[in-house]
Amino acid sequence: MLTKRIVPCLDIKNGRTVKGVCFEELRDAGDPVALAAAYADSGADELVLLDITATSDRRKTWASIVEEVARAIHIPFTVGGGIESVEDVYRLLRAGADKVSVNSAAVRRPELIRELATYFGSQCIVLAIDAKPLENDWKVYISGGRIATDMNLFDWAEQGVSLGAGEILFTSMGHDGSKTGYANQALSSLSQRVNVPLIASGGAGTMPDFRDVFLEGKADAALAASVFHYGEINIKELKKYLAQENIPVRL
Repeated sequence: MLTKRIVPCLDIKNGRTVKGVCFEELRDAGDPVALAAAYADSGADELVLLDITATSDRRKTWASIVEEVARAIHIPFTVGGGIESVEDVYRLLRAGADKVSVNSAAVRRPELIRELATYFGSQCIVLAIDAKPLENDWKVYISGGRIATDMNLFDWAEQGVSLGAGEILFTSMGHDGSKTGYANQALSSLSQRVNVPLIASGGAGTMPDFRDVFLEGKADAALAASVFHYGEINIKELKKYLAQENIPVRL
């Protein structure tokens, strides 16, 4: 059985790690390179590094930070933010990233996913989807959650996989930073619609929340930020807890 992954997420703004609630009220959470190194040493399986204002600011993710993180850690990490072309991905992979995450640019031009998967392989391409319920439907948002679209979460995930996405990173915007648990019902439905690994994001507050996202949400990986950044949950202790709950993890 494949092990479940614990994935700290570093949202980067102006070179610093930040964290908010429901994509708003951002506050400083520390130096991204130092945090990345600490998480790698504490047993994280992977990291996600997101330049959260790259798209809205119309600029590219900083390759220099990617290079520093690559030198500091020994685990795989995914980089996202402002990626719009094959050249963008090549630059980040050359800087040391293992995978890239695409979001807004893929919504605006879905064929981007096929282009990237063709050049670099599906295993390298993560489709990140930010969504929240609206009128009994899960709607996709872009530009860091600032702009609503008419796209349905489940349909878009299926389309993304058909175009070549190798993983889906689903963030429930309403759960983001809430610490009330993941959107397990939506995650479970999503897991039945796609045949690639599913990374759950938004809502981690307690160790049982991680247990539930694997058992009820059927997620393959659980991403979290503030509970790790502010020392509320220790990754080593979390993995011991999950193992006691008969969830396969790498200890």
